[in-house]
Amino acid sequence: MTRLISGAIGIAVFAAVACLSVSAQQNQMSFFITSAGPGNGANLGGLAGADKQCQTLAAAAGAGNRTWRAYLSAAAAAGQPAVNARDRIGKGPWMNAKGVVVAKSVADLHSDANSLGGENSLTEKGAAVAGNQHDILTGSQADGTLQTGDAPCGNWTSADTNGGAMVGHHNKQGGGAAPTSWNAAHSSRGCSQQNLVATGGNGYFYCFAN
Repeated sequence: MTRLISGAIGIAVFAAVACLSVSAQQNQMSFFITSAGPGNGANLGGLAGADKQCQTLAAAAGAGNRTWRAYLSAAAAAGQPAVNARDRIGKGPWMNAKGVVVAKSVADLHSDANSLGGENSLTEKGAAVAGNQHDILTGSQADGTLQTGDAPCGNWTSADTNGGAMVGHHNKQGGGAAPTSWNAAHSSRGCSQQNLVATGGNGYFYCFAN
């Protein structure tokens, strides 16, 4: 009986330590792909709404103790200057939910040396994103600056069937002008949820902790 009790205690302690380890690793997370968008296509409520989504999802995953920003660019409007995604996310390094460093710095992130891809570009829950939803909204060029042409989906306030925004392929696979680009593979065909889903997305975007 004593051995059984001792064994049960040992298992319980091991489980508790494992849970603490996962929790600690989650708290170190500083990069993820949103597991859910607001559900209204590329209308994210502007940059502020996208940032709020990042913060909310991070908090639910146990990493809300940092300031989170969406990796999104926006055009100049209403007296406000243009915003480049690369300037919003801090200096790095950035780590996914499983503790893997995906990039050491802004320069590293925007180089071929980053460790992004289907295996490491995970949601805040540590889950992989489905290959048929690999289009991730960025509104950016490969160097992390604002896309050329029109504002990306009305600066993230439009869910119309027209317009568009640059997207990247989280798994660095697929079609488009730059299929292996994580942030600038091609433009979306419209800004509605239906448009995004039909062309390989689901309204997801990248979040980074400052």
